[in-house]
Amino acid sequence: MDKMKSTYVFSALTSCFITLSSDLFAQNFKSEQRKLDATVNTAYKSKKLTALEYSKLQREQEIIKGTIEKAEADGVVTPDEKNRINSKLVRSRKRLAKYKTNSEVY
Repeated sequence: MDKMKSTYVFSALTSCFITLSSDLFAQNFKSEQRKLDATVNTAYKSKKLTALEYSKLQREQEIIKGTIEKAEADGVVTPDEKNRINSKLVRSRKRLAKYKTNSEVY
């Protein structure tokens, strides 16, 4: 009986560890989105973005937040949802870099 009990405890602990470790190494889209949002705000405050560019990027950030919430609503983020979120984040980073380095005079 003790051997069966210890096997059960071991398997329960192993499954908990696997669950925790998979969450640990999963992409954290919310934190990536928050960092990007902070970078957008910093660039606007330092006058590297125009008001129009800033509003476009803010709108894009709201869309990304909504996409993340929709993906996490059912508790499971599928690979397709991860790809969509990641592509939106990458696109937004590229757009921010382009806006920051354009040579318009403000």
